Amino acid sequence: MRHKVAGYKLGRNTAHRRSLLRNLVTSVLVEERIETTVPKAKAARPLVEKMITLGKRGDLAARRLAASYLMTDEAVVKLFDTIGPRFGDRNGGYTRVIRTHWNKGDGADKAFLELLGSEKVLDEKREKRAELRAKKTAEAKKAMEEAEAQAQAQSEAAAAEEEDKKE
Repeated sequence: MRHKVAGYKLGRNTAHRRSLLRNLVTSVLVEERIETTVPKAKAARPLVEKMITLGKRGDLAARRLAASYLMTDEAVVKLFDTIGPRFGDRNGGYTRVIRTHWNKGDGADKAFLELLGSEKVLDEKREKRAELRAKKTAEAKKAMEEAEAQAQAQSEAAAAEEEDKKE
């Protein structure tokens, strides 16, 4: 029996599990929403909440603790500059796990682990992506039209040369 045994083993040894959870927490803080399996999301959730609590504290000791756990400096900066102040008046409950679907191959339940209030950030990312996509398609269309015009000019020039040769 597993009485009073906290945490998830996730079928990994200690070092692999710790590395996995550090990567998940870093990704959640940078991206604000990740898709993973339900047990991994449930295992990473308390760690994300502890990091956000450190971000709310905001002092040097908290910054050093967060930097020792998180994998990138970008995550530390975002945690203390944007995420910490965003949850300044909230006492816990900074994340949510939303079940989505299951993998066809192994039947694993998938879920989103996301920060509360990340909808605005995700919408901005979607809009930015849509703008970039529209810009790329416009550039591609323009390049295609130029290529067609150039090909047509070459064919006209070739036709004119053939007429000159005939005469």
